[in-house]
Amino acid sequence: MTDMSDSKDKGHESPHGTDKTVRRGVEVIAHEVKRLPNGPGVYRMLDENGEVLYVGKARSLKKRVTSYTRLQGQSNRISRMIMATAAMEFVVTQTEPEALLLEANLIKRLRPRFNVLLRDDKSFPYILVTGDHASPAIVKHRGARKRKGEYFGPFASAGAVDRTINALQKAFLIRTCSDSYYENRSRPCLQYQIKRCAGPCTNEIDPEDYAGLVSEAKAFLSGRSQLIKKQLAEQMEAASADLEFERAAIYRDRLSALSHIQAHQGINPQTVEEADVFAIHQEGGQSCVQVFFFRTGQNWGNRAYFPKADKSLEEADVLESFLAQFYDDKPAPKQILLSHALSEQDLLAEALSARTGRKVEITCPKRGEKKELVEHALTNSREALGRRLAETSTQTRLLKGVAEAFDLGSVPRRIEVYDNSHIMGTNAVGGMIVAGMEGFAKGQYRKFNIKSEDLVPGDDYGMMREVLSRRFSRLLKEHPHDRPSGTGTEGPAGETVPNENTETDPAGPDMPAWPDLVLIDGGLGQLTAARETLESLGVTDVPLVGIAKGPDRDAGREKFFIPGRESFMLPERDPVLYFVQRLRDEAHRFAIGTHRAKRKKDIAKNPLDEIAGIGPTRKKALLRHFGTAKAVSKAGLDDLAAVPGVSEATAKMIYDHFHE
Repeated sequence: MTDMSDSKDKGHESPHGTDKTVRRGVEVIAHEVKRLPNGPGVYRMLDENGEVLYVGKARSLKKRVTSYTRLQGQSNRISRMIMATAAMEFVVTQTEPEALLLEANLIKRLRPRFNVLLRDDKSFPYILVTGDHASPAIVKHRGARKRKGEYFGPFASAGAVDRTINALQKAFLIRTCSDSYYENRSRPCLQYQIKRCAGPCTNEIDPEDYAGLVSEAKAFLSGRSQLIKKQLAEQMEAASADLEFERAAIYRDRLSALSHIQAHQGINPQTVEEADVFAIHQEGGQSCVQVFFFRTGQNWGNRAYFPKADKSLEEADVLESFLAQFYDDKPAPKQILLSHALSEQDLLAEALSARTGRKVEITCPKRGEKKELVEHALTNSREALGRRLAETSTQTRLLKGVAEAFDLGSVPRRIEVYDNSHIMGTNAVGGMIVAGMEGFAKGQYRKFNIKSEDLVPGDDYGMMREVLSRRFSRLLKEHPHDRPSGTGTEGPAGETVPNENTETDPAGPDMPAWPDLVLIDGGLGQLTAARETLESLGVTDVPLVGIAKGPDRDAGREKFFIPGRESFMLPERDPVLYFVQRLRDEAHRFAIGTHRAKRKKDIAKNPLDEIAGIGPTRKKALLRHFGTAKAVSKAGLDDLAAVPGVSEATAKMIYDHFHE
């Protein structure tokens, strides 16, 4: 792989526009074509600010880039992209599949405005049967597969994993506790008492019998569910025939738990062992991709995605770009079933096969059970997009109401709400939540650990100043060009026309980096602190609104404060009032949750952790010898030196730490 970005003519193609005669569009692209090879690679189009406009791949870089040297015959989207291009960068690859994978990786990382973008790309949860302990546990796992054991998944949601693990506990009595909890048990825990664990920690079950339960659980998760159910049924009948009704009841409950798992999986195909099913539907300028996961003949859930794409793109084009990004960081199954045939289907299959190390088949089935699975996914895609369009319509009406209530020049696309949380000044945190056209944008939420040592404990105004100062200082540094220049305007029929210097999505309104409205949970004092903080940074064009609770903290009697305007209240039962209450309550929930998590962490912190030179081994030896950290703090020098592994020098260091 060769990066050709350094071969650019710096005088003409500086992404920062240092040359006053920066050439744009067709001339820039035509200049680059002269030095391009005929081999495969990836190209990037950049605007005058150095932001990536588009990432593409080509079998022949020279031929593909040459096609951009003319505007005639191009779509509006491509024409806008060409005219905005001020520079280009290239990476030459060995093969076209390698270029395809690199393109997907760069799109996910750089998020160019003219590409199809996969949004809400959270990692999928798996079930892990651990393999690094004599008594394996069954746990939920998300992220890199570093821990030793067997992984089963992916599951569509954490809830699906939790329900499955809950039923597997009842069916196979496998422990779910941590290894440290397991090691410190002297008697069975509650899970054993309610018959959800066999109790290996206190030898309530022989290691061989527990290993058998683990083996059965793995077999069930590997698709041999019918065999396991048949064996349990035979064991139940045998116990009943021997008049061992209590043992028979245990097998009956385990069978019931397994049936419960499969009852909640919906359709379970007979001819598809391992496959992902994708179906796309477009309506109202938006696209919905529905994904179903089938593993070991079982349905492990589905998830809807709403990729960001230009309205002019066909369903197959959106799906093709979506698939490459979807499998950028996750293994592909043996089969991928699609609702639409792709133009580069074979190339994508070749690339995924090379990455996973085994053959991956991509098909668009025309008949049989596979066709029925795709049709089922397509129905779900239509319904999910219909629900989203209805929700978006409602959200748009509410945002228009907010614009009218707070005298904004345009409908806000990004609202930020700030709140603080602490107890008598301890564990102080600030929280920021974000809402927009599509509801709460939880991926944009931010928490702020209050760091200033000059603050008086409980100084809410000082906390708000610190939070807003850190937030907007970073915005000024990272997104200076996206800063709003004031209010937008109303176009025909009330349509919002964004400012020219605010970056937008060519497919429609998108979440900008800068807020169009900032809501402060607090009255006039909090609002004044917020206004003074932003003015000190030179930010005077972001609308600020303070929300003060009612006289008796009653919902519905909130007062609103806006700089330069008398305080006011919104009419009771006004949908906009309920909407603003929801925003404030979400900010309060987020700040409180962050504070509680921080407080819980501090409470659980061991005082021995603060002593330099005391690692896990010495800490364990001290706790074994004295029982608690409090007892260690009261121990004398001789007692500390008597602990195995603790020298006289270390004992004096520990003693001095607690007796300064």
